[in-house]
Amino acid sequence: MISKLPRWIEYGAFVLALVAGCINAIGLLGFQHQSVSHLSGTATLLGTSFLGDSFENTLHLAAVLFAFFTGASISGFILHGGQLKLGRRYDIALFLEAMFIFVALFFLSKGYFSGQLAASLACGIQNGLATTYSGAVIRTTHLTGIFTDLGLMLGSGFKGERLDKRKAMLFAHIIVGFVLGGTLGGYLFISYSFQALWVPGCICLILAAAYRAYLKS
Repeated sequence: MISKLPRWIEYGAFVLALVAGCINAIGLLGFQHQSVSHLSGTATLLGTSFLGDSFENTLHLAAVLFAFFTGASISGFILHGGQLKLGRRYDIALFLEAMFIFVALFFLSKGYFSGQLAASLACGIQNGLATTYSGAVIRTTHLTGIFTDLGLMLGSGFKGERLDKRKAMLFAHIIVGFVLGGTLGGYLFISYSFQALWVPGCICLILAAAYRAYLKS
């Protein structure tokens, strides 16, 4: 039951969405306006690249997609299931996400394309952390599904069906977190270029440590 789930779910979702929004803003400003936290735009660009772009650009876009997919696969291997459940190794997944963010920072600071792949892989790991929560698939690296589910809930509410306030609050946390993360990422990139990635990387490490401490408490 949702009412029995701890409040850290909302707070954790907010922080993860903030991390994703921050990374995505840095990507849009620094990776030739290339998103890394979600793949719809990248897949579209890949499709249009077949109409005349260089082979190198097509390969670049395909590699970004594959990196994200690889990150999600890593989460699937570590977590063994999509349902939210205490005790699963979320801390290990978060630690790996942080490590790949730092790898991205290192290579991007030196102008290497592989840094973008590391950032996309990190976001894939985070998206793999998404869980099935009260019948809704939760994603913290993009908002399309969140807005869709929230719209469906509100539409059903207008028909007189009971509104799940806890789930709606979770969606609100994710939306606000992602938007604020975009603001933070944009500000940090303007001020510090790719060194801005230290912030989301360190946040992931803090989340991993906090989750492990919570399990031991």
